[in-house]
Amino acid sequence: MNRQRTKGCSIVESIEQTFESMVPAKDFMLDNELPAEVQEATALDAHHDARQLVRLVQCPRCSLPLSTPVTLPCGHTVCRSCLPAPQPRSNISYPNTPDRLHGISCPLLGCGAEHAAAECSVDVTLTKLMDLIKAEIVQHKPATEDTPTLLEEILQTDKTSMDEKEVLGEKGHQQLLHGGRLVSTFTMAEMGNLRYSSELDYHIGSSDGNNYEELDVTLLERLREVTHKELDCLVCYNLMLDPTTTTCGHTFCRRCLARVMDHSSICPFCRRELHVPASLQNQSSNTILNSLLNALCPDLVTARAEALKAEEQAGDNLLSTPLFICTLSLPSMPTFLHVFEPRYRLMMRRVIEGNRQFGMVMYNRTHAAQGDLGEVQFLEYGTLLEIVNYEILRDGRSFIETRGIGRFKVKAHGMLDGYNVSRIERVEDVSLAEEAIQEQRETTMARDYAEAFFRQNPQTQLPTNVALETLSTQQLLDACTAFVREMREASAPWLRERIIQVYGEPPQDPATFPYWFASVVPIVEEEKYVLLQTTRVRERLKIVYSWIGRIRGQRWSSGNACSIL
Repeated sequence: MNRQRTKGCSIVESIEQTFESMVPAKDFMLDNELPAEVQEATALDAHHDARQLVRLVQCPRCSLPLSTPVTLPCGHTVCRSCLPAPQPRSNISYPNTPDRLHGISCPLLGCGAEHAAAECSVDVTLTKLMDLIKAEIVQHKPATEDTPTLLEEILQTDKTSMDEKEVLGEKGHQQLLHGGRLVSTFTMAEMGNLRYSSELDYHIGSSDGNNYEELDVTLLERLREVTHKELDCLVCYNLMLDPTTTTCGHTFCRRCLARVMDHSSICPFCRRELHVPASLQNQSSNTILNSLLNALCPDLVTARAEALKAEEQAGDNLLSTPLFICTLSLPSMPTFLHVFEPRYRLMMRRVIEGNRQFGMVMYNRTHAAQGDLGEVQFLEYGTLLEIVNYEILRDGRSFIETRGIGRFKVKAHGMLDGYNVSRIERVEDVSLAEEAIQEQRETTMARDYAEAFFRQNPQTQLPTNVALETLSTQQLLDACTAFVREMREASAPWLRERIIQVYGEPPQDPATFPYWFASVVPIVEEEKYVLLQTTRVRERLKIVYSWIGRIRGQRWSSGNACSIL
């Protein structure tokens, strides 16, 4: 994604690049990485793939069957008792809530992601699944007595966790158990005698040569039956497709959750606020649930994916998003349209009859090349609008009220009945974890720089760009909202009551405040357009802060014209 450099860019980029060049690249292997045959969407056999099936429900840290599982934002799942203790996090102010001031590092080797303690909730779906699995195996055991199988653990070398010689010199466990391969493998894991990375050799102890395969088949079919209802999405009530777990521990189809997040920022089940972008492009899938679905019922997963594709595809046309080339629209903000051109009247009728969504893009007044699109009549970044209200007049004209639900970049375009259609790519902010790391890095380095600067230049004012970097994200928001209050007290014409009635009071959310500010302040749209390309909340706030600095420098008053910007 192309990012346009602005006056709000970090002044420590060169320092960061120096540090990065000093850190050697590492080739990590995650210690919960599943074998390729488990990751593929092929059904696992109850008898021959018993070891792979049991590994799916083992904790990669303690190797026991998952107990009170916690699925982290990085997609990995461990027992709650295997999580390290939360540690304080410094220089992080967004989101500005107390439960985000402590972080938990992912305990899996090679991941290294740090998550806010508030994002590490118990996985509700996996907890229910594990309870059902354990209960079914307990019921299955009495009926499988006198079915001896000797299990021999084969240790696997894991260079990321221990020395290879230690592994080669250590012997695996041996256990004589009953109940077929599935039950005995699960039991061995429960006893703590089967490492997550280990394989198994099975030696049947029956006198008649029976390998007890029918026991495995019966148990797996029973497990499919009792767990099936827990694998349904809580939004569409169909089998989960690409299950994605929220920070509150509830799991939905990725597409269903994305649709909900287009309209709301709360969990559709427990109503807890979620800090995730609408497209979920930085949100990891639930690795274990995905693997379970692909291993147990890949045919149903495939059928579900094909049905969804057929449902959402508008014929064979890959250019599925209509484009309205007109003005600048911004996410979370209203846009009001009077549609009178015949081509757009047709487009709006189709949009109203369809999903009520279309893209708004600005005219390319300077005829500048737009990335891979070349020189086109519109700018490549735009806002996806959803119609919330409309009135169609008798002569075919219409008044349309819309709300911005996201940003996009046009990847391809064409014409349909006189209006433009496109294939788009959603543009979303980086994850909260990355946002926190960037804030921490910028403020820490800038404050260290400022301290050294004042030691050498005690009577000199800190450069403006350095002073900007020392501000936390919350301090940037506070400075911007304070300016708005100041301008309202001065009766600035761009903050009249009728404007506030349309766009609302200034948001307290740092992610949406810049869009609100850009909607009300009368500066040229080409400057506001930069906000559509940003992927960091802090970056947008710095852009707004730079606008405010220019306004103050030009000694604005309530009677000044804003067009001078």
